[in-house]
Amino acid sequence: MGLDEFVQKIEGGWVDVDVIIATPSVMPKIGKLGKVLGPRNLMPNPKTGTVTNDVANAINDVKGGKIAFKVDKVGIIHASIGRVSFAPEKIAENSQEFLNAIIKAKPSTAKGTYLKGISMASSMSPGIAIDTKAFVH
Repeated sequence: MGLDEFVQKIEGGWVDVDVIIATPSVMPKIGKLGKVLGPRNLMPNPKTGTVTNDVANAINDVKGGKIAFKVDKVGIIHASIGRVSFAPEKIAENSQEFLNAIIKAKPSTAKGTYLKGISMASSMSPGIAIDTKAFVH
């Protein structure tokens, strides 16, 4: 809905959204917004389920608390658990839920220590070390 208006707003610098979900047919129009959306991790991507023909299901997943994260080459997980506008309780709840999801994702064949260290930081701040023994794994 309102694709052309949103494309113009985003080209003008507006990115006040959490998730952008698109169908494959509109990706050529959204593709030109890569320079704006890419650095903010807002670019729709089939791997993350944000480019799909089943938009209603994708919206329900996102509203239901779907957690998207990236893992780099050395096994460090990068994820967003909140925004500055969130209440501290909400960020704490989101971080606990995220860590629970990571622990649940441990393959049954994985041996040894699964979480070697936990550190959380805002985008432009040093990390705060968290005691891994506080989490069951």
